[in-house]
Amino acid sequence: MYLVKTPWLLKKFYPKNLVWNNSRAEKIIYLTFDDGPIPIVTPFVLEILKKFNAKATFFCIGENINKHPQIFEQLKTEGHAIGNHTYNHLNGWKSDNNTYINNISKCQELTQTNIFRPPYGRIKKSQITLINQLKIEQNLKIIMWDVLSGDFDAQLSPEKCLKNVLKHTENGSVVVFHDSLKAFDRLKYTLPKALAHWQAQGYEFRSIH
Repeated sequence: MYLVKTPWLLKKFYPKNLVWNNSRAEKIIYLTFDDGPIPIVTPFVLEILKKFNAKATFFCIGENINKHPQIFEQLKTEGHAIGNHTYNHLNGWKSDNNTYINNISKCQELTQTNIFRPPYGRIKKSQITLINQLKIEQNLKIIMWDVLSGDFDAQLSPEKCLKNVLKHTENGSVVVFHDSLKAFDRLKYTLPKALAHWQAQGYEFRSIH
């Protein structure tokens, strides 16, 4: 069960310092990609982004960075932002606090970023407090989203995935896609069509810092 459009009521349950979207005043969309980097899928995403002169934010799993360092370097070389997505894609609700924070710190050694996204969007308030207290050079901002494409859902058709993002994305939206094999059938259909649609409407695509 997941919601494509994050309801305002859900946001009330989380601390105010989490980022769900950016300013609604400008025609800017913030594309984000979770779970990479991996072969085939991440290079495909980079190719599409380049065609539309789009910058995005990649929330990377530390284990995948170690497996595919050249693709990780390509992300940075091509000017995209890097985010921390834990080392092993941990579910905060199912992880004790020490394990969770240590896993973030292990990924942070590789990403050296100032932004973090909890896998599945599941994180305890106690873990948020600990992240804010982490003794690292960068203060980690927690980036959530207001549009979830559903590309990870094998029961969702590519056409419905596209409809999801086009219907719910607006000025300042933070949109979640996944550069993963599970998502690829829907991603490869949706991403180029969505970018073409948004670009025709005058949107810019920026990364999160």
